[in-house]
Amino acid sequence: MPKKLVFLCLLFIYKLVPAQLTYQTLYVDYDSAWTYKNLKIIPIRPKGMGGQAQALPGIISLSQGLANGSIVVSERGTAATENVHWLRINNNGQQPVYIGSGEIILGGRQDRMVSKDTILPPSQKDQYIPVMCVEEGRWSEKVKKFQYNNYADPSLRKVLDQSKNQVLVWKEIFTQLEKSSTKSSTLAYLARRNDKKYTPEQDAYLRYFSDKLKSSDSSITGFVCMSGDKVIGCDIYAGNNLFYGEWQPLLHGYIEEAISFGSTPVIADDKVKAYLDPILADEASQEAYLKKNGKVYKYKQKVVHITGYAQ
Repeated sequence: MPKKLVFLCLLFIYKLVPAQLTYQTLYVDYDSAWTYKNLKIIPIRPKGMGGQAQALPGIISLSQGLANGSIVVSERGTAATENVHWLRINNNGQQPVYIGSGEIILGGRQDRMVSKDTILPPSQKDQYIPVMCVEEGRWSEKVKKFQYNNYADPSLRKVLDQSKNQVLVWKEIFTQLEKSSTKSSTLAYLARRNDKKYTPEQDAYLRYFSDKLKSSDSSITGFVCMSGDKVIGCDIYAGNNLFYGEWQPLLHGYIEEAISFGSTPVIADDKVKAYLDPILADEASQEAYLKKNGKVYKYKQKVVHITGYAQ
């Protein structure tokens, strides 16, 4: 197929993608819910042909870019006061990369968490992303190799997005470490996630939900998660390509919260619907509601990703 025709096809697909993520374009598939131990997940799918469309053709996730080597992360400099809240990103590939608030990158001079959703185009120049520290007790002169470590749990993401305050982020991490009886000399958020006692259980959750997703169709663009008698969060994307790039990294955070602080799901569907209604009713109420209860990320005036947090 000629390149010009391919481009026109992609442009046509892009224009078909709904500009909004509401009940008008989405449905919550209550009948396809998956439950494993402390976590229940309900898929969210687009209505009609939108499920196969891509909101931003060719875009990749941060985890995919780091895995294929097209994305390189490095420290911006050596001075803690000037550079602790920034990381340098070099996108050496051919595709734009989506980077989500709450993604964790460990190593460097200390572990960091991305503090703002962004899309970075390919560029020969250095680009920078804002971050928060998630390892209060370390600023090392010796730089460790940076590694990707998925999304933080929804409770920490909520504090990050609602406050943008480093002290409150540290406070939430300290509270979680105490509640889970996790010891860490550097007060590292990842200490709990990397605990050998925790890893086998985490892996069992990951296998279960990954198998469920693989056996499902490819139209899913989001999900809502429950534990005990409450919703712990939801993430919805404007296209299945974005969702499938973010699915597993997000799942780590939800699993972590369910294992450490959750219980067997007993929540009824009508309570889940009451949670989702102000998020998905319409675009105007969605944006107003999520200013206090989640977030909306737009790119070129199109909604790319919405997140709802526990109430």
